[in-house]
Amino acid sequence: MRIRITFIKQGALRYTGHLDLHRLWERAARRAGLPLAYSQGFHPQPKMNMAAALPLGFSSRCEVMDMRLERDMSLEDLPTRLNETLPSGLQIVGVEQVDERAPALQTQVASAEYEVTLTESTDRFELEQKIDSVMELKTIPRERRGKMYDLRPLIEEAQLLSDGKIFMRLAAREGATGRPEEVLNVLGIAFEETRIERTRLIFQS
Repeated sequence: MRIRITFIKQGALRYTGHLDLHRLWERAARRAGLPLAYSQGFHPQPKMNMAAALPLGFSSRCEVMDMRLERDMSLEDLPTRLNETLPSGLQIVGVEQVDERAPALQTQVASAEYEVTLTESTDRFELEQKIDSVMELKTIPRERRGKMYDLRPLIEEAQLLSDGKIFMRLAAREGATGRPEEVLNVLGIAFEETRIERTRLIFQS
């Protein structure tokens, strides 16, 4: 049985890395009595896959994970059972069964939406102008791990919200992923002066 779990990641758990998060989920699933399916070999691993790794320090209200179980079971009380075993900062908001033959979760992510809260005061009009200027650019040459790439096509949308937060929708495809901190860098905003939350993952239809 393949189940898809949507969950939030907040608080101190923003600083929990990808591998540690997997271990947290494995422990929680075992405590909740779930019949986790494991890989074969010398070091069996639970069959769990995250849709898209969340960068360290980011919070999220839309993380998605596929988990495989050895047998079918009722999902009715599963969110409650799992939430009781999860640490503060992780909370399930939805569980559904997924077709076993469906493509791997990671290959289905198309875009991700973020909200950026500025921790330092800034001139709203000036910031709005900067965002508009970036969106009008044809190319934004950047370097990542020694390779040049164009950031501009990875920015699908960016705007200043009425509450002063910056909204971004960035490409999140394999080999074409936009990062909020790189957009902030182009805007002249230090990553340390922000709080970033992923608010939505958009999957290919």
